[in-house]
Formats: sequence, structure tokens, C-alpha cells
Amino acid sequence: MSVQVRDISVRFGRRQVLDALTLPEMHAGEVTVLAGPNAAGKSTLLRAIAQLLPHQGQVALDGQDLRQMPATERARLVGFMPQSLPSGSSLIALETVIAALRAGKTLPAHQADAAAMAVMEKLGIASLALEPLDALSGGQRQMVALAQAIVRDPSLLLLDEPTSALDLARQVRLLSELRRLAAEGRVVAAVLHDLALAAQWADRIVLIHAGRVHAHGRPQDVLTPALLAEIYGVEARIERCSRGRLMVLIDGERQLAR
Repeated sequence: MSVQVRDISVRFGRRQVLDALTLPEMHAGEVTVLAGPNAAGKSTLLRAIAQLLPHQGQVALDGQDLRQMPATERARLVGFMPQSLPSGSSLIALETVIAALRAGKTLPAHQADAAAMAVMEKLGIASLALEPLDALSGGQRQMVALAQAIVRDPSLLLLDEPTSALDLARQVRLLSELRRLAAEGRVVAAVLHDLALAAQWADRIVLIHAGRVHAHGRPQDVLTPALLAEIYGVEARIERCSRGRLMVLIDGERQLAR
């Protein structure tokens, strides 16, 4: 299983957000992190891959063009977790997960209920099942959004800033779940701002800047002081902790030569 993303261009009015961007092929079993500064085009790229906004270029899952697939087939194969769920919903959390499940397959009511509840239990949010979605905290809503994204058992899982509202324990739970899902044979791609998390959990990092791929590779190859100075404008150190894990330490803004 692999995903090919080629020559993606997206324009909003006069602004060219993505300019013929091509990603390295993403493979099942790997977690790919899309990183880069604000307004680099990361979220736009993720939505283009999910076929949620108009774009030029091609996204293929094992050679099959996602844009040419029937919507129900694409919904079954692709799971997308947005930065935040829309407000104003009168549904309880369990109902939103059931609705996401039924977007890709038809199941009897009792089977849909059981499948949705099983996913929520796996994520540790079963206690939220009967809570109104609008009554949940930001972090709780993100975990429900993850349940919605994975309940159809997709082959490709796309997540936009999945840890932004989570406390430390929930971050670990979510990222551990992503690693498990990838290990089961899925392609997983996530936008992350936190480079320390990316360094620890990603198999591959793609640095995006000004609508293009600036660098890609293993975390230790991409997260270098020179690249972080160039892309983020910061003075950084890349070190190893006592367990050998990569750490990103930001000392301050890059001092420009006068």
C-alpha cells in the first residue's frame, strides 16, 4: 500500500498556496509528518490529498486516482481528522462517530452502534459517548474526531494538528495509536507543529515552506540546525537524550547579520 502525491497546486484568489508540490511516496507502515512554519500550506495540502478542496495534480492510492473514485469508496479508504470539529452540533459524541461510519458503509443499526462504541473504548473516550458534542472540551473533541477518522478502518489516514489541544497523556495515547494503525498496514500522514513530537514519533518528516517541499527524510536528517534556521528563523540545537531519542532545543530567534 502506498500513496503518490504529484504536482499539487492550489490557489486562493491571487495567492498561490501550493505550487506543483510533489511528496515522496508514502508507504504503509510509516508515519509521515508534514511540518513547516505557519502559512506554509500544510493544512491545505492535507485537505487536497483528502479531496476536500479543488486542486490541480494527482493523488493516487496504489495507483488509483482518488479524485476519480466514487465518493462512498473514497470515504471508505480515506480517513480525515480536521483541526477541530464544527460547532453547533446537537448530536452526542457517539452519534457523530456512527454517522462517520455510515458515510463509507451500510450496517444494521446495532452493528454500527457496536463498532462505533468499540473505537471509542479503544481510544479511552467511552465515557464521552452520551455527551453532547458541543459540551466537550477542545481535547475531548479532538479525540472524538480521531474516532470519526478511524471508525471506517481506512487505508489512508490524514490528521491535521491532531495533538494541538491535548494534554500530555492524551498526546502519547493518540500518537501511540497512530503508530499502531500504521503498523497494521495503513498509510498515516499528520500535520504537526511540535517538532519534538515529530522527532520522536515520525518515520519521515517533510518540511514544507512557501508551498513547496523544502526537505524530506528521516527526522535526524531533516531536523538540523541549518534547516531550522533557514525555514523557521531560529537558533536550534539537535541533541540526544539519555535514551537516545532526538530532541529539538530552540535557543532563540536567528540573529541576522548586519
